[in-house]
Formats: sequence, C-alpha cells, structure tokens
Amino acid sequence: MTHAAAKVSSNRWTHQALALALALLGGCASTPLPPEPAQPAEVVMVAPSAAAASPSATDSAAVAGTAAPTSAAGQPQDPLRPDVPVDLSDSSVHTDLWSRLRRGFAMPDLDTRLVRGREQYYASRPDYVQRMTERSSRYLFHIVEEVERRGMPTELALLPFIESAFNPQAMSVAKASGMWQFIPSTGKHYELAQNVFRDDRRDVLASTRAALDYLQKLHGMFGDWHLALAAYNWGEGSVGRAMARNRKAGRRTDYLSLKMPNETQLYVPKLQAVKNIIARPGDFGLTLPRVENHPYFLSVPIQRDIDVELVARLAGLESAEFHALNPSLNQPVVLAAGTPQVLLPYDNAERFVRALVDYRGPLSSWTAWVVPKTAKPADLARHLGMDEDHLCAVNRIPPRMLVKAGSTLLVARSERRDHDVPEHLAHNAAMLLVADGPAPRRTTVKARRSDSLTSVAARHGVSSAKLAQWNKLSSGAALYVGQSLVVFLPPRKSSGGRITKSPTAARKAVLKSRSVHAEAAPSARAKVSSPRH
Repeated sequence: MTHAAAKVSSNRWTHQALALALALLGGCASTPLPPEPAQPAEVVMVAPSAAAASPSATDSAAVAGTAAPTSAAGQPQDPLRPDVPVDLSDSSVHTDLWSRLRRGFAMPDLDTRLVRGREQYYASRPDYVQRMTERSSRYLFHIVEEVERRGMPTELALLPFIESAFNPQAMSVAKASGMWQFIPSTGKHYELAQNVFRDDRRDVLASTRAALDYLQKLHGMFGDWHLALAAYNWGEGSVGRAMARNRKAGRRTDYLSLKMPNETQLYVPKLQAVKNIIARPGDFGLTLPRVENHPYFLSVPIQRDIDVELVARLAGLESAEFHALNPSLNQPVVLAAGTPQVLLPYDNAERFVRALVDYRGPLSSWTAWVVPKTAKPADLARHLGMDEDHLCAVNRIPPRMLVKAGSTLLVARSERRDHDVPEHLAHNAAMLLVADGPAPRRTTVKARRSDSLTSVAARHGVSSAKLAQWNKLSSGAALYVGQSLVVFLPPRKSSGGRITKSPTAARKAVLKSRSVHAEAAPSARAKVSSPRH
C-alpha cells in the first residue's frame, strides 16, 4: 500500500469522521495513551447486541476498544499532541513534510571534500535515493514530531537515512538492528526489550524514543551536535578520549579536528549531504516524493493475543506493509501483554477496528509453553502434537540442538493450552539451546545485488522460511546489497565420511545458543554502529 493510497484528504475526512476514528482506535502513533474508562458521552467499541453472548465476539471487541481523549472544550485531541485539536481542513496539515523539515534545520553546515563526495554518490544513484525517501514516508512524520517536541534540530530526523536507509529490519555486521541501529547492549540500556517474542530495537516508536534520548544525552555531554553524532556512531568514550588527546597536544577538539575511524569521519558528512539534497534536490538532479504533513499511521490498542495474519487480513493490509510498520515482532502473533498496540495506516486502522467487531473466529492460534526438561525438538513436538519442522521453524531452533529446560516455546493452541501469554513470559521469555552431538556450522553470508531470501536460501541448500527465522526477518523482507545473513549448515565431514568436530565446537555451540538472540550478542563496544548501505 502506497503512502498516497493511505493519505487523508480534507475532502474525505471531516472533524466528525476524525473524532469517530480516534474514539474507535483510542490511541495514536507518537504518544500512545493508556486505555481510559469508557464515559457515556464517548464512542466505545462494543460487540453488536445480537452477538453479545458469543465469546469470540466479546473477545474481538476487547482487542481494540478504548475511548479517545478529549480537550477541555470537549473536542477530540490530536493523538500526537494531546493539547492541540486536529483540523484536517487546515491547509497547513497538508503542507509537504520536506518543507517543514527544512524550516527546522539548525545544525552548523559542513562544506568539505567528504561532503561533496557523498553528494555526488547519492546524486549518481537516483533510484537508491527514491527508494530511501519513499520508504521514509511511513515514519518521517512521527520522527519529525518527536524531534520538534524535544526542541532538537530537524536534521536528526534524517539520521535513519544514514543508519539504515530507513529499513527497520536492517542488521549490521556489528549486530546493530533497526532503523536507528542499536546494538544489543545499548538497546537494553535504553529499555529496548529483546526476547523470544519481540525486538524493540526494530520498533518504530520505541527505537525513535531511545535514539532521541541517546542523542540528547550525548549533546549534553559534548555541547555540540557534530560531536554528539560522532559519539552515536563511535561511542562517547572513544570521542572523549580523542578530544583528550587533542587537548593534551594543544590542538582543537571540534569534529573535523579529531582523529577518528573512516566510518566516523564520513558519518556527519553523509548526514550533511542528505541534508543538502533535501534542502535543494533540484541542484542534484533529484526529485523527492511528496510526503504529506500528517501521520501515516495510527496506534491501535491490542487487549487480547491475536495472530499477525488475522490483523493484516481484517485491516485489508499486505503482510509486508504490516511488518514494515510493526517490525519488532519476532513471531506470527501479537501478544497483548508485551505489545499492547500495533501500528496501521489511517484507513486500515479504522477498517480493522470495525471488522474486528464482526469477527467470530478464534483470535490467536498460538500460546507460550515453558519446557519442563531438556529434550530433543522431535520429542517436544510429539508431546505437543505439532509437526517437528513447524515447531523448529516458528521457534528458530537450528538443526542438531536440544532445547533446555526453562526455555519458552511458541506452540499451537489446544484444549489443554488455550490461554493468552502472561506478562512475565511476554517480557522475559528466553530460548536456551545446547548442541546435540556435532554442532551445525553457523556461518554468515552477504546478500548480493537482486538477492532475495529465496535465492540466498537456494544457494546454500536451506529453506527460505528457516533463513528468515534465523535472521528474524519476515518472509517477504527485502534484502540490501551486502546485508549479513546467518546460515546454519550441516557439520563438515572428513574424507572418511566421519563428521569432524574440534574440541571446542560443542562449548562454542552452547555459548552461541544461550538465547534466541545469540547472533545478536552484546558487543564489547557500548556504541551504535551503522551498517554499510
């Protein structure tokens, strides 16, 4: 679904329609609001009276059904700015977002050879710039809102162009993940959950909050946005030591005067080049796609576990578009206790809430189960009445591994196991594995130009479904050139046909598989590293 298809025009959306939509959805993208008790004067989602006795109808109504906040005057409030009413008939709402961005540019400009080199790089790749800017249209309004609310320069809203090309599924060689490229340790420090069920480093709202918190902290430390950006890429300790060395030698301590790795030397020039292109696209022979100055998505509260496929179907949304807005989900189910909201485009959000009221089937096919004792996946699958390949695929269990006691598995619901996942598991679930005999070979491969998950999987003799799950990607995820992908291959065999195994192989396998996020183990460097784009 394109941004143009999802946009809200002043002719189609009156104050009354917006009030109804917000009352139905009870939340929004930028500042998710907690559910409030329904008041008699407000519109509240309820099941039709004829279906009130149906458990499935009642459950459906409970998934999304809180009332909209109102201002003191009783008018619906802007979900992004609770104190300011939304007026979609106001022409300023539909001002091009690029113009709003330009008005907020406030960082000192750099004019160096490196900046001109990056300008030339982007100008010579109009297709790449087009893809980046089109992808950004889903997220940019929310980021600009947050940046402005904090009084920060709007150039910072362009930083995901440099970090990930606005790809929330991006994973760097340093295991940095998401649009803002947090490594695991920094993500945890900024309260970005990483567990079996979700990785908030990829969450649009949570990662933006964390990134801006981190940038504000760095600016407070260094008093300069260029140094803050260098620290975001290289680490505050590294920047501090580089400044101390220059100070000791009697040299300047500004960004351009520091000795830094090549990646960090290029970091601010890249951002400056993108800023210049956004400011004057015609000077570089480029045309920016129009991005409207209103939210692309709404936040819909989720109060019961519900399958991802069902949300997308009821919303009339392609699976790829759903995952583009909700990339933090590691599993095919949204757990209300851990992910109390999903993001949907405006039109699809209203469609989902209305369709959910009439839906009569089960909401979720899955629940969580804690493994009581260490066992082979085949034995667990037999106990659960599931297909072994299906169990291993959905839980990303590599070949030749045992599942240790205390691990949390996502399993099919049954009469014996038919409950929503409780809060303690939704937030703390872990997968603990140990090698069962010779460990599989874990290797990393690079995506080539025009590669897809299917082509990479075929090249290495594995299934595309397993490749996607090993790398925490949706089945339809697009790959970028040079993207690192984890592949598990069978153990090597000696010339005599026996499987070879080094003395430390089993120990390494245990260490690498202590959690489902083994391939994203915290780096020793407490920094955020950008991938190569």
